[in-house]
Amino acid sequence: MDNVLKIGSRGSPLALKQVEMVQDALAVEFPDLETEVVIIETSGDWRPSDGEVPLSEAKGGKAQFAKEIEEALLAGEVDCAVHSMKDMDSVLPEGLMIDHMLPREDARDALLFSDEIREIDCKTLSCIPVNASVGTVSVRRGAFLLSKRPDLKIEPFRGNVQTRIGKLRVGQVDVTMLAIAGLKRLGIESEADMILEPEDMLPAAAQGAIGIEIRKNDNDTLAIFSRISDYKTMLCVKAERFVLKMLNGSCHSPIGAYAVLNNNEMWLRVCVASLDGAQVFEDEIRGDVEDVKAAQILGATIGARLKMILPESILGQ
Repeated sequence: MDNVLKIGSRGSPLALKQVEMVQDALAVEFPDLETEVVIIETSGDWRPSDGEVPLSEAKGGKAQFAKEIEEALLAGEVDCAVHSMKDMDSVLPEGLMIDHMLPREDARDALLFSDEIREIDCKTLSCIPVNASVGTVSVRRGAFLLSKRPDLKIEPFRGNVQTRIGKLRVGQVDVTMLAIAGLKRLGIESEADMILEPEDMLPAAAQGAIGIEIRKNDNDTLAIFSRISDYKTMLCVKAERFVLKMLNGSCHSPIGAYAVLNNNEMWLRVCVASLDGAQVFEDEIRGDVEDVKAAQILGATIGARLKMILPESILGQ
């Protein structure tokens, strides 16, 4: 690393806000450290000409949000990369690691309603009008919502946070779904009309967590980020992501995984559904977790347990 720490990131307002949060944390510990943001367009960055292609059909799966950034990291063009952890594949490219994370934000999903639905002051899933259209490219959100409201119409809905909110406001769909963490970071949490508890919709693995990816052999950068990393967040995310790894989780797999750690006891819940929401499989596990290995073992245990009962049609979808 030169005298300037180069940070790779996507160019969306939320991605850049997350980089800013990392820079702020670094400034507290290293007031003399200079940083430079290197914006890298990824395969997953939506453009109007792309059309509304569902994420499950997009080339590259979740990796499309990180592939080009990781290539730049491996090539030494940047020293680290900042990611929304829920967008990361469960297996990283050889030579890279994500063992540093900021404290996790609220992991829950939020529903945003059209003006018409806002007028009826809808507070529960059951009060959403019959056959309402829901814009999302998340197969997890779509499947989990259909498991509770099979009448709803899931519509592909791409773009950054502001783009999706704009589409909702001009009436392209009746409802859209976003992570409340992103809305809070952008200072627009007032846009959320309903926040779904994990009991109603289990969050995506690592949702709400910001991860810093570095090269495994870059000890200087590792030492820097060790000073700002939140160990509790990292343990929960490691457990959740190991569930995905055990289930070969990808954007084609509607999987929710959410870990809570209190006094070294981790409570890990997992939900897997078919794409149409007709089949839902849930499990949970508790165990003592003090280090990464224990977190991964807990994730592996519940992942293996679910894998034994999941139909091939769901594992391969």
